Amino acid sequence: MKKFVFLTYGFVPPTPEIMEDWGKWMASIKDSIVEMGHLSGGSEITKDGTEDLPMGLEAITGFMIVNAASHEDAMKMAGSNPYITSIRVYELMQH
Repeated sequence: MKKFVFLTYGFVPPTPEIMEDWGKWMASIKDSIVEMGHLSGGSEITKDGTEDLPMGLEAITGFMIVNAASHEDAMKMAGSNPYITSIRVYELMQH
């Protein structure tokens, strides 16, 4: 098994129906989840200084590390999510 990172983007206030569908999705992939977390309010640090990052459609709002056999399988898993505005999928490189 390989590990993949899902970065979730965007925030839309959830309806009760979305929360129910989210719970079903999480239950369907629970055996693949290695770790997960939600993010709020971030900052970006560059050589030009620091900037607070707003919560909105471009914000990274969470992450999940999952086990999957391939990038394609990870994409299918992420694509079945009923709630997130956008998910970016990256393979976690092993050292």
